[in-house]
Amino acid sequence: MQSRIRPRPGSRALLGASDSPQTLSEAWPALAGLSAVFLFEMLDNSILNVALPTIGRDLSASTISLQWVSGAYSVLFGGLMLAFAALADRVGRRRVMLVGLVFLGIASLATLLVQNVWELIAVRALMGTAAAMTTPGSNALAFRLFPGDQLRVRAMTLISTVGVVGLAIGPTVGGFVLSFAPWQTLLLINVPIAALAFIGIRMGVPADDRAGLHRDPIDLAGAFLGTAAIVLALLSPTLFVDADAPAALPWIAAAAAVAAGAGFVLRERSARHPLLDLPLIARPLVSSGLALKAATGLATAGLSYLVTLHLQFDLGWTPVEAALGMLPQVVVLLAGGSLVSPLITRLGLTTAAWLSAIAVVSGLAVYTALSEFGYVWIALALALVAAGMRVVGVAAGTNVMRGLPADRTTVGAALVDTASEVTTGVGVAIAGTILALMFSGTITAGDWTAHQTIEFRNGVTYAGLALTVLSALLVGWGVARGARPAVAPR
Repeated sequence: MQSRIRPRPGSRALLGASDSPQTLSEAWPALAGLSAVFLFEMLDNSILNVALPTIGRDLSASTISLQWVSGAYSVLFGGLMLAFAALADRVGRRRVMLVGLVFLGIASLATLLVQNVWELIAVRALMGTAAAMTTPGSNALAFRLFPGDQLRVRAMTLISTVGVVGLAIGPTVGGFVLSFAPWQTLLLINVPIAALAFIGIRMGVPADDRAGLHRDPIDLAGAFLGTAAIVLALLSPTLFVDADAPAALPWIAAAAAVAAGAGFVLRERSARHPLLDLPLIARPLVSSGLALKAATGLATAGLSYLVTLHLQFDLGWTPVEAALGMLPQVVVLLAGGSLVSPLITRLGLTTAAWLSAIAVVSGLAVYTALSEFGYVWIALALALVAAGMRVVGVAAGTNVMRGLPADRTTVGAALVDTASEVTTGVGVAIAGTILALMFSGTITAGDWTAHQTIEFRNGVTYAGLALTVLSALLVGWGVARGARPAVAPR
């Protein structure tokens, strides 16, 4: 059933205040702070990636250690979100976010003390931990700040737009800064962003009403098993594509991830006070939204990985030309922000989430079937995926939190981010593994033979097909779940 946007009865009580903001401008300090949090999340890796070669030379880093400069952040970020979200729902979302922002500023300043690549990896792990404390709360607090769904959608659209701007300008800003400043400057940018976020949230977001907090004790065993399952699931794909890793290690990590995941499910079913109430995930709005976000993360990550290799290795474009080749995605991401709220208002949250997820999968399908016929098809694929992900992030994410009780919204936001983070790693792993199986020789070596070019293109086709089918199955399941009658949050 289609879900139209309408205020929810009693929603003003979510913050424990009777004077909730009635317009976005009334809540500008809070929105500035929450937008700064999302800006950090989207800007961080995009601005750092351009500096990886410089970091590698400066710190004499190996290929594997350099990979973990980015990987340590993602693994801790994805692995700890659920645990910190559960803590936030018990001690206060605002409180955990403010502590996380202080932690982020300190970790970023620690970059000045880095002497070798492993120290930098440790700093990145600390920053990933800080991100896990702050990111889920940004959506949860925006959701709880306003009295009705229409204002919530507009607020979350504004926050996501700021993040998308960071994602789009990150590489350009990073390249410009590196032309006159050391690479450490790129991580120090997080310090003023964290300060802005702290001030805005401290001034604009009321302290959590204790009546709206979750009072059950924290399930420490569930937190350990859930974190281990996610960390190992994110770690395993990197080991499979790491030629220097022992042959058995990826399989051991994957088996451990499955075992931890199974243990987590058994624990949550039997625990008196589970970390994650599994019946909540089974609610139609929640399971549908998570499936659509997972499909989007899988398809978007796989497409970005394949297109980057395609433009530079197959078509022979320079990195600058490849960056320009990604402009259709950047333009749609930036320009589409003004259309998100009107589209969701017209179609309803549920239908908008369905159609946007289908657009993402359609873009991947276009790339898989037609990319060999010229760049115009690649540009169309990038535009379709960007248009879909721009809407699904708001619509599906809002639906997840609408389907949860008021004292579980932070866990809901963490679930949305975890679904995207895990499937992003899985999408790159699937694409990379299939290409590695199909391509003979070293893919980064120049002067491919005609046979290697054919192998690469076949690999792109099979990888794209696998990702398209898997993403489509997730979308189909999400649509089927979303069509079921919603369960009213308690």
